[in-house]
Amino acid sequence: MKIRRPVAALPALLAVTIVTACASPTTGAASDTTAPDAGNSAGHGEIAGAAEVAEAPLALLSVDRDGGVGMLDLASDESVDLGRIPLAGGAALTALASDGRYGFVSTGDGLQIIDSGRWSWHHGDHFHFYLAEPRILGDVPGEGPATVSTGLLSTAGTTGVFFAGSGEGVLLDNEALSDGEIVELFRIDTGANDGLVAPLGPGAAVAVGDRIDVLDASGATVGSSEPCVAASGAVTTTVGLVIGCADGAVLVTVDDAQASFERIPYPGDVTAERATTLDGRKGRTAVAGAAGDDGFWLLDARERAWEFVATDAALVHVSAVDDEAEHVVGVDRDGRVHVHSAEGVVVTDPVVTGAVGSLTVDARRAYLNDPEDGVVIEIDFADAGRVARVLSTPTRPWLMAEVGR
Repeated sequence: MKIRRPVAALPALLAVTIVTACASPTTGAASDTTAPDAGNSAGHGEIAGAAEVAEAPLALLSVDRDGGVGMLDLASDESVDLGRIPLAGGAALTALASDGRYGFVSTGDGLQIIDSGRWSWHHGDHFHFYLAEPRILGDVPGEGPATVSTGLLSTAGTTGVFFAGSGEGVLLDNEALSDGEIVELFRIDTGANDGLVAPLGPGAAVAVGDRIDVLDASGATVGSSEPCVAASGAVTTTVGLVIGCADGAVLVTVDDAQASFERIPYPGDVTAERATTLDGRKGRTAVAGAAGDDGFWLLDARERAWEFVATDAALVHVSAVDDEAEHVVGVDRDGRVHVHSAEGVVVTDPVVTGAVGSLTVDARRAYLNDPEDGVVIEIDFADAGRVARVLSTPTRPWLMAEVGR
């Protein structure tokens, strides 16, 4: 089934400097030569009306409790109000996911999609960066909390959505999203209240019950399945799709349109809780996830290996930077930032006094939103977790994501 919803564009946020040649890697987005290259046929990620720029156009996307959406440019400090997400009576914003361009806001009765108009295109050994007009695209109907799984490219491939209330799985067309349209490639009824739909090649991996199935873009099952009990924490790395399972993870790769599964079990000598979420810097090979109250798990997808790291406090969020210094950044319930690296561990004083919001990392900084104080904390993790800036976003950051990656 395909649903097309064209939208009207909002005014452009700011003027840009246009570049005409392939850019070399920058410190704002470290390259990984194993990253997928969509090739010249995909146009290096550009779309009509977008301007190619010299640096990653990083910004913070903020959403307040009433659905007000804003964006703060991290280089210029310019801000823009993008309008308001329509909320039905009783609907509440529960989560904000992002692929580095789009914001996917779960409202309990569907998924609202925001196009930040900022993205990076991984072109093998370097990146291309783009700016376009930001806009609120519209909604994907659904019931209950939405679990969103994204890919590496915002103008090609797909995005997967699973609605826990209805048990429906939806696969969205990213190329259509980049044109301002919401197109459902498929919508299936899984009959389950727990599961996920993750982009895989032209189709998706669907994890429901105790197995992972591969579906094509029409929603038809293709190829074999793989056991995976209690699937959670799907994330796309430059090696392949990683899906967390009760006993470890499954790495799913595609070669010549054929999906292959590799199991990456937890080490048998560690009794720590499993990781139910996995997170890391976009376009890298390592991800991390909290292990209950004991520490965190670090998964190197390229090496097919887990490492358990003990901490002195339970982490609410943790994310792998996957840089040369091997930084992993976490935050505990007391608002203290934990920075782990090859050189050791640094734990800061509390930087958030109330409830801890979300955590995101890029090549240079980490961002932690403080919903109670209405600010976002910028952390220089390479400098002992120093607070670099306290940022005021145009709308109170009840939910926050970094875009332009």
